[in-house]
Amino acid sequence: MLAGLPAGCGAGAVQVPDTSPDPAAARLCAGLRLPARVHGQERRDVEPESPRTAAWGTPAIALRCGVPRPPLLRPTSQLVTVNGVNWFPQPPGRPVTFTAVGRQAYVEVTVPPRYHPAGDVLVELGDAIKTTVPELPEGRI
Repeated sequence: MLAGLPAGCGAGAVQVPDTSPDPAAARLCAGLRLPARVHGQERRDVEPESPRTAAWGTPAIALRCGVPRPPLLRPTSQLVTVNGVNWFPQPPGRPVTFTAVGRQAYVEVTVPPRYHPAGDVLVELGDAIKTTVPELPEGRI
């Protein structure tokens, strides 16, 4: 999950920790064509600058591509499917972070409560993920 996201208003860059994916995932993440607006919120600068991270709005909706496989993800985990992308919500019951799973790179999206229902955000980001990050073979998450 993300740390260091500012909770209040203000200009300036959002702190979004960078990722360290393997070279194949890094190439996929670099190819993500993310929207300028998500849930009506403008895209913001991120620190450190990285092609694998993005943020929108205040408080920030934050995306990180190339994160590690979520440690609590199991074959029996409850997933949420939104427009063909499977998401692993954490924490269970009150998700704040959703990780796109079953793809050749894991993509994590943190959605502050202000933007709920989070599904709207996942719909807007799902197309970029589907068109850029291929699915894993069936049955793999």
